Amino acid sequence: MPYQTLLTKLENNIFTITINRPDKLNALSKQVMNDLDEVMDEVYKNDDIRSVIITGAGEKGFVAGADISEFVGLSVDEGKNLAKRGLDIFFKIENCPKPVVAAVNGFALGGGCELAMACHFRIASENAKFGQPEVNLGLIPGYGGTQRLVQLIGKGGAIELLISGNIIDANTALQYGLVNAVVPQAELLAKATSILAVVNTKAPLAVAKCIEAANAVYKESVNGYDVEMSGFGNCFATEDVKEGTAAFLEKRKANFIGK
Repeated sequence: MPYQTLLTKLENNIFTITINRPDKLNALSKQVMNDLDEVMDEVYKNDDIRSVIITGAGEKGFVAGADISEFVGLSVDEGKNLAKRGLDIFFKIENCPKPVVAAVNGFALGGGCELAMACHFRIASENAKFGQPEVNLGLIPGYGGTQRLVQLIGKGGAIELLISGNIIDANTALQYGLVNAVVPQAELLAKATSILAVVNTKAPLAVAKCIEAANAVYKESVNGYDVEMSGFGNCFATEDVKEGTAAFLEKRKANFIGK
């Protein structure tokens, strides 16, 4: 379906979502957030989609931040509601049973960095920049940035970035563990696609269970080991585990159907 601020393409079961506001460095306006909410519903519902890439239009910005003009004059309650809306959308990305990869092509600042961190992992172009500079506006991250940055790079490094507002380059982000790989910009989408092409050959239900169990590490109300044990056991009710074990024993390539 068409979206006001997004371009989408489905090819070989990989769904590419491009935030398309290059004149604004793809800043997260209310409309962008609404479109992201709706497009993730499409990801969840469309069985032809096996995995997802999120990127930004142009060569300068993945998402350079939120649309600050929409922050002017907000009350405390309006600010909380704005944060709640963003958190809900980013949780939908984080908890998606299909792998979602951020292909970071340029600036990923503020809400853009938060969006990238909500994805399951990140590939960066050599010109990518990351940061949470909200303190420069008298604010803090509101879409999960304080939590996910600590989870990904550790408390000390995260607090330094949060309270300084410093911006780091792609290679520093790689050293910190914020991104999985850094490639030339011309190779960015091909790199993300090549990883997902491999993932798409695996059992979809098992992939979803891996994501669920890994996410449970950071949920205080959930015992991650129980989630893993349950997921492991439930896999035995699937056709894919029968196919996978048979293919292994017969020394052939498995043909998974996601059932």
